[in-house]
Amino acid sequence: MTTARYEGFACRRRRLAVAGLAAASAILAAPPGALAQPDSPAAAPANGELPPADLAATPYDPWRGANQQLFAFSMGLDRGLIAPVAHGYRRVTPQPIRNRVSAVVENLGEPGTAINHLAQGHPRRAGKATARFLINSTVGLLGMFDVATGMKLPPRDADFGQTLGRYGAQPGPYIYIPIVGPSNVRDGLGMIVDIITDPVSLVTGGVSTTLGATRFAATTVDSRLRADGAFKALKDATDPYATTRSAYTQRRAFVVRGASGEPDVLPDFEPVPAEPPAEPSPVPH
Repeated sequence: MTTARYEGFACRRRRLAVAGLAAASAILAAPPGALAQPDSPAAAPANGELPPADLAATPYDPWRGANQQLFAFSMGLDRGLIAPVAHGYRRVTPQPIRNRVSAVVENLGEPGTAINHLAQGHPRRAGKATARFLINSTVGLLGMFDVATGMKLPPRDADFGQTLGRYGAQPGPYIYIPIVGPSNVRDGLGMIVDIITDPVSLVTGGVSTTLGATRFAATTVDSRLRADGAFKALKDATDPYATTRSAYTQRRAFVVRGASGEPDVLPDFEPVPAEPPAEPSPVPH
C-alpha cells in the first residue's frame, strides 16, 4: 500500500469502522441460503436455520472450493517465501533478541486489547491491559521486558471478532484469507475494525511511517515463527485443510466463551476409587 493510498484510507477509518459493524449485523443475520453458493456441497440446512454459533465438529463452510484453493495458494507462498524469511531471521538472530522483539510486538497490541475488553463490558480486564501497557512501556523498557506479568498482571487477549461474539453475533461462513490464515465472516470483519481503530497506529501514523512498517514486518515474522510447530504438524495431517479449519473453529468458540464469562466445558473426570484394603489371610487351623 502506497503512502498516498494509506493516507486516504486513514481519513475513512472511523466511517469504515461503523460500516463494518453494520455489515457484520447484515451478513451474520442473513439466512445461510443467501450466503452459500447454490452448488455448494456444504449448503445451508433446508430448514433455513443459522448454524450454531459455537459449531466446532462440522464448521459451516459453504465456500469450501474457493477456501481450499486459497489455502493451497497460501501454503505454497509460505513454503516459497514466508517460511524461508522467518527461518532465516531465526538463524541469524539470537534467541534473547527474538524474545525482546516478541515482547515489544505483544506490548503494542495491549491498547487495542484494552478497548475490546471495555467494549465487552469487562472494565477490570481493560484496566489490567492498560496497566500492562504502561508498566511494560516504562519499567519494561518500551515493552522489551514483560514486567507486568511478574506483578500479577498476566496478558489476556481480546479482539473485535470476540467482542461481536460476546454479544451473540454468529461466526457466519468459514473463510480462508491468503497469508492471514483461517477466519470466518464475523472475525474477518472484526479484524478490519481492529486494524483501522488500533490506537498505536492512529497515534504513530500506521504503515506509512518507519515505526509502522517495522512493526508490521516484525509482527509478520514473529507470528510465523510462533506458528512454526503448527505448520510442521500439518505435514502429517491426513487433511491439512480440514485440520486447520477445525482447530481454528474450536479455538474461536473457546475465545468467545471466555469473553462471555461462560464456564469452559471440560471432561467430567470421576475420582479414581481407592483400592479396598487387603483382606487378612485366613489363619490356618
